[in-house]
Amino acid sequence: MKKEQVPQHKDMFGEQRAACYAVDDGGNYVIAPTAGWEPSNFANRQAWEVIREEVELTLENIHAGKASPLALHMVMNQLDPGLLSSYTGIGRFKVRSHLKVRGFVKMSSDDAKKYADFFKIPVEVLAIVPDKVELPGETRD
Repeated sequence: MKKEQVPQHKDMFGEQRAACYAVDDGGNYVIAPTAGWEPSNFANRQAWEVIREEVELTLENIHAGKASPLALHMVMNQLDPGLLSSYTGIGRFKVRSHLKVRGFVKMSSDDAKKYADFFKIPVEVLAIVPDKVELPGETRD
């Protein structure tokens, strides 16, 4: 599509823009900003609905003592134990242990720092569990 025809259907991105490829007046491919377009907005809304359900279930499990706060960070970043293990250098078995309350409480300060560094948060925030989580596309009450 031509650069001037790039869709600008605001929805998920708000005031932010995504990049897409378009053709300029000279016939060259260029990167053009887009506010989104209806098919991608629809797909993104559906994906975030699934993530919202996972986040709510994870919060319920944490508040019920069935999961540790690490589980919320994993869900929010769309990770599984294997990915988190490979990104942090912490063994997969240990990551799974840290997803349980007992393992999380016994976690070493070195492992906590590795998680915090990976999630780009202070170590103290790793254990904080909010009552509600705001996801992209949602507005505050």
